[in-house]
This record gives sequence, structure tokens and C-alpha cells, in this order.
Amino acid sequence: MLVVEKKRRDFYSRFDFIDSILTYEDLDSAVTLLNSSDVIVPHGSLIEYLGIERASKLKSKSIFGTRNLFSWESDQKKKMSLLKMAGVKIPEQFEDPEDVDRRVIVKLPGAKGGKGYFVAESKGKVKEGLAEVMRKGLIKDPSEALIQEYVIGVPMYFQFFRSVVKDRIEITGIDVRYETNVDSLRRLVDPKGVEPSFVVVGNIPLVARESLLPNAFAYAESFVRVVDDLVRPKMIGPFCLETVVTDELDIVTFEFSGRIVAGTNLYIDGSPYSWLYWREPMSVGRRIARELREAKEKGKLEEVLT
Repeated sequence: MLVVEKKRRDFYSRFDFIDSILTYEDLDSAVTLLNSSDVIVPHGSLIEYLGIERASKLKSKSIFGTRNLFSWESDQKKKMSLLKMAGVKIPEQFEDPEDVDRRVIVKLPGAKGGKGYFVAESKGKVKEGLAEVMRKGLIKDPSEALIQEYVIGVPMYFQFFRSVVKDRIEITGIDVRYETNVDSLRRLVDPKGVEPSFVVVGNIPLVARESLLPNAFAYAESFVRVVDDLVRPKMIGPFCLETVVTDELDIVTFEFSGRIVAGTNLYIDGSPYSWLYWREPMSVGRRIARELREAKEKGKLEEVLT
């Protein structure tokens, strides 16, 4: 079952694998429709558009995943504090624009797909940029934004799955997000005067240099341990560590997503990594369905729903 805005029904109705499509005109009615389903698989739109307050109205034991992680994910500063507690390498943060002494990226709260993010070379540019995003209504107060060291390297988004049934962490894929306009600036001979933006328009599949994987897995294990300790009941299902890999092969984690991410769409027939576990096509959607089925068979369904 798919719950979607009324204006998008025509597009999704072209795909006959969807059993039923329910449409809504406002977000309050979306909550009502979602509550008519048995299991909800959350993604970024639920975090960003439905919002934490409405998400709290979703019925208990209906969400596959860690419901209480949503509030951490929607707050950039809480998100980074969780990563810091996990002991993974993160970019330096600046609480006050006055403290900025290097190139930084300024990020807005929520899963906005990079909308409104900007790079600044000085504290003066940070202040100017914050004033602009406030003027556009993207934030109400400068304290809502996260000022973070801009790490130079290759973006790599490591997708994982924490299986409660099998008691293990699986890597399900890796992707790179293609962003406008920053990813097109390389085509310009002289990009001076063009301000980069970071709006996600697509995803590209990636297979990592094998020597990076043990460290990436160690980060995933540390992240799961901290979530298990701090966020009830524990880490369940898919999550993503969003990183930059430097030329020293350091993995620097700048964000996380505590649920399925858009980059998993690249692997409808499974990724090179999922084949190592299953030896059959295994998308993350199918992996979720299998976890639910096996949890039900083993009497553990209550353990994977929140």
C-alpha cells in the first residue's frame, strides 16, 4: 500500500506492483491514512514533511524501525552529538559564527535533501548566509543551523541493516548523491563567482575500496551500540552513515539517517554486498519484508515494530 499526495497518484498508478494507493490532500489526513496500515516503513519524507509532532500520532507498534530516533535525526546538533558519542570521526563544529576560522558548510535542520545548505569561507560569509536563509523562511533562528568544517574528499553513503532476528549488522549498499549545482561546477573552466548549492537530484552506485570496509563496519557497530544504549528500544532495520573519505583514507561521518534512504533504490535486484549474504536478489525493501516475515515466524514481531 502506498500513501501519497493526490497530485502524484497518476504517476504511481502506472506501476502495477503497488496493490493500493491512498491519497491525501493535507498532512493531517496523511496520518489518518497511515494509521490504517499494519506496518509503516518510514523514509526521509516522513521525517521532513510529516514532522515529529504528526509522526508521534502514528499508532504504537506500527513503524518498522526505531521511532524514537526520528527526533535525533531531525535535529542536526543532536544528530552530531550521537555520532560523537559513538566515537566515529566527525567534522569540527562551530557553535558561534565568530569562531569560524576555515571553510565551513552550514546545514539546516531536517531531511531537506540539501536545500538551503551553503559553503562559507569566513565568519562574515556565514553571517550573511544565515541572514539569507532566515529571510527565505528556511529557519527562524541562526541557532537552528549547524556550522560544520567542510571536509574535502569523496562523499560515500554507507547503507546498513541491523537485523534483530539474525542479531547482525549487514552492509546493503553504498551510494553517492548527485547534487546540483556543486557536481556540475567541475565542468566550468573558471567557477569563480558561482555559489555552490547542494540539492540532491539523484544517486549513483558505488563499490568501495575493500580496505575501507572494516573501518566502515566498525563505525556502524559503534553507532548501533550507542543507539541501543540511548534510544529505546534499540536500533532496528536500515540506517545510513553519510561520510566523506579523504585522500588519507580517513572516513569522516558528517550525518546519519536512521531509516531507509533514497540511495537504496539503486539496488532493486540487490547490491554486490547483499549478494554476499543472500546469493539471491535482495533489495532493502525485500530485506525489510523478510525481516518482518521471519520475526513473525519466530514470535519476535513486537521486537521490530515501534
